[in-house]
This record gives sequence, structure tokens and C-alpha cells, in this order.
Amino acid sequence: MLSKPNVAKPNDRHEGAWPSKQLRLILLGSFGGLLALMVIAGVDALCLARQLHIQEEAIHEAFLARSQPLLVLSSSIYVYNDRMQEYLLSENPQSDGLTEQEFSRLTTQIDSRLKTYPRDRQPEEREILESLNELFTEQQNMLSPVLAWSEKERQAQAWRYLNDVILPQRLRIAQLSQKVAIWNNQQMVDSQQKIFTTFAALQARQTRLLATALAAGLALSLASVAYLLRLGKEAQQRYHELARNRAELAALSAQLVDAQETERRSISRELHDEVGQSLGAMLVEVGRLAALVPSENARVHEHLEKIQSVAKATVETVRNIALLLRPSMLDDLGLIAALEWQGREISRRGGMEVEIQSDEMKMPDEYKICIYRLVQEALNNAARHSSAKNAKVTVEQDGGKILVRVSDNGVGFDPQRVRGLGILGMEERVRHLGGTLTIQSKSGHGTTLTVEFPPARS
Repeated sequence: MLSKPNVAKPNDRHEGAWPSKQLRLILLGSFGGLLALMVIAGVDALCLARQLHIQEEAIHEAFLARSQPLLVLSSSIYVYNDRMQEYLLSENPQSDGLTEQEFSRLTTQIDSRLKTYPRDRQPEEREILESLNELFTEQQNMLSPVLAWSEKERQAQAWRYLNDVILPQRLRIAQLSQKVAIWNNQQMVDSQQKIFTTFAALQARQTRLLATALAAGLALSLASVAYLLRLGKEAQQRYHELARNRAELAALSAQLVDAQETERRSISRELHDEVGQSLGAMLVEVGRLAALVPSENARVHEHLEKIQSVAKATVETVRNIALLLRPSMLDDLGLIAALEWQGREISRRGGMEVEIQSDEMKMPDEYKICIYRLVQEALNNAARHSSAKNAKVTVEQDGGKILVRVSDNGVGFDPQRVRGLGILGMEERVRHLGGTLTIQSKSGHGTTLTVEFPPARS
């Protein structure tokens, strides 16, 4: 009896080992969460950068709104002082445009700038404004007596007044302007410090978000790698099991083929030796009985002839069945004779002319049986399905390799789409002996089956 191969069922060992629906949802949720975290970090960085930009612009605008008016105001007072100096030193102030109206214009301009300055003032800023207002008031007070001088008085007192009053006032204006510049620089430094503080907060926040995303990504990556390694190990185990099961199935198939050939040989011999001899003995007995029956008894002779005819037809049928199961000539006369007989039978039954071309060669019985069954299946398929009129069988040896080619001029078929049990059986027989089977066919152009066997094992 044939031993049953140990074929593992798909769900025997690794049931549930592949990713379940719950695990797939967990992985999907994890990667989705990581992606969402990275998107949130990016959006948050963009929002904070926008806020930083808005804050920087607001600080810059506030700085310009305060520092620039202070600087302009200081410059205006300085210009007022210069115009007073020019008035004192000018020979003809009217022609130089140094009139009372010009000083009134400058006064109105400075007053307007003092009034439009923002009310929300810092202590130091308030102190500077008060100092500027005092300087401007002093300049106005200094201008009044100068404008009342006559030309002789102005020429006589100009240098003294310039040295004693105007230049010291000019020095005070320069000192205050320097104080304004220092305050402006300090405001700039404070603004930059605010921006740096905001940027540092943004950087720390982004660092935390990125660290969280990287940690989550690293953990998820490590978990994924570990799981993939586990799946790879399980896949390798399954591959080895599949290869082992395939080898066992191939061994089982080979055993079944051998058992089939053995059974066919046994049945063929039983039919030839037992049934054939019994039918032959019956024919002999019927002949003896016919000799004993008087010749004038025509009716009995007629029945005996019918019995002999049926017995002879039965003997021929049994002989044909025995030859189809296992032609004795394959063992007695060799492969070539068996193939030629097979060709004649196909031609007789189907009307397809079969040509056998082969050289005498020595090969093991398993090769003979395999080649005979391949040719038998190929010719039967050609006779039944291809409507071929001619077929050619070639068996030759090339460098130790055995080549078998069966071709016909039938209608052809698509070997990639048509895979019947006959073709699968042929492939299994050829694979068992380590050979290769190739089928070349095209609709309307016939079919060629080529088999290449490796050198026969001794």
C-alpha cells in the first residue's frame, strides 16, 4: 500500500499568524496618528512663524512710531538753533529768508509734532520729551530779544550772544540728541530681545513636538521591523513546509504513476493469460462441439458459428484492451515497436496518418514507459481534438539527452489557456524524470510537443 504523505493543512499551525483585522487597524491608526502629529507640528510651526512675523512687524512699527518722531523732533529743534545762529551771523537776514515768519513756521511745526506724539509714554520717553519741550521753550525765549534787536545791536552783540547763549544751547541739544539715539538703540535691543524670546519659545515648542514625533516614529518603526521579522520567519517556515509538501506530493504522484503502471501491467497480463486463454479454450470446445454435431443439423451449426464469431471478437477486444493497458511488445520488442503499433492503431481508428521516426537506443524501463505514455496521450489528443490529418513522432538521442517530438497539422490551441488533465499528467511524468516539456501551438497552425530528458541514469 502507498503511504499517505504528511501534508500540513493551511490552518494547522499558523492560524491567525498573519495580520488580523484588528492588528491592521492598530497599525493603520498608529501610522495615521504619527502622520497627524507631523502635520500638526508643521501647521503649528507655520502658525507660530506667522505670529512671530506679525509680532516682529508690530514691534518694528511701534519702534518707528516712537523713535522716529523723537529723532525728527530733536532734529527740528537742532535746525531751529541753526537758524538762530544763521540769523545772528547773517548780514542781511531778510534776503536769506531768516524772517520772523520762518521762525513762526518752525515753531508751529515743532509744536505740532509735540502734540501728535503718542500719549502712552514710557518714563524715560516722557523725560526726553520734557527735556525737548524745555529746550524748545528756552529757544523761543532766546529768539524774542534777538528779533527785537536793531541791525547795529545785532552786529554788536551777535558773537557774544552766540558764544554765551546759542552755543551752550547747541551743546545741550547735541547731548539730548545723543540721549535720544541711545534710547532708540535701547528700544531696538528690547525689540530684538522680545523677538528672540518669542523665537526661543517657538523653537522649544517645535523641539518638543518633533521629539515626540520622532520618538513615536522610532517606536512604531521598531515595532514594525520586529513584526516584519516575525512575519518573514513565519513566511520562511511556510515556504519550507510548502516545499516539503510539494516534494511529498511529487513523490506521491510518482508512486501513483508507478502503481498505475504496475496495476496496468497486472491487469494486462490477467486479461491476456486468464481471460484470453479462457476464451481460446472456449473456441476450441465450440469447434469440437461443432465437429460432433451432424452436418445435416444446419440450425445448430449456425448457432455454433455465431458463438465462435462472438468469441473471436471478444478475444480481439480483450487483446486490444490488454495492449492499450500495457503493450507486451514494450517489454518484448522495445519502445520503437510499441510506438509503431500505437501509430497504426490511431491511424486505424481515427484516419490520421502517423509517422514514427526513431533510432534504436537503450534506456531504462521508466523512460520507455514515460515516452510511450506521452506519445499515446499526444496522439489521442490530436485525433480527438485537433482534426489533424497527419502526425509525426520523433525520438532521438543528442549528446546523451533524449528528445521526443510529436507534431500534427491540426487546428491548434492556446497552451496558456487550455490546461487539461492530460497535459498536467504529461508534465508530472516528465518532471518526475527531471525533463522539460514544451508545447508550441497556434490557432490554425498545428501543435508541436517537445520533451527533453536528461541522460538516463544507470
